[in-house]
Amino acid sequence: MAAGSIVRFDEVRGYGFITPEGGGEDVFVHANDLVADKALYKVGARVEFDISEGDRGLKASTVRLVRQSGPASRRGDLPDADELCDVLSAGEFTQDITEVLLRVPSLTGEQILQLRRHLLELARDRGWVDS
Repeated sequence: MAAGSIVRFDEVRGYGFITPEGGGEDVFVHANDLVADKALYKVGARVEFDISEGDRGLKASTVRLVRQSGPASRRGDLPDADELCDVLSAGEFTQDITEVLLRVPSLTGEQILQLRRHLLELARDRGWVDS
């Protein structure tokens, strides 16, 4: 299985390209070869995939998003209760939530999209994100 990053993806046309981690020719990817919902595959997303030689060059199949884990938060990293904290934009909040949800391997793309919608609604109601 190869690894790389999405460099272009057109949701409307249903295809894009992946740059392999080790360099070389970009690899064509069709929406039908994506394991999760195509809305989750954004430019810069890290993926793993199988490569085969197609009629027009390299073609990716079984394209999976790679879960990137960040450093664990420690209590000392959290602001004091009296301190103000940043309010995220809806886009920033959605991106952060997506990263967390992608860590749950049993969630489908549709489930992730539904959870994001509901969590964003909750965050707006609580004032956690800009409206």
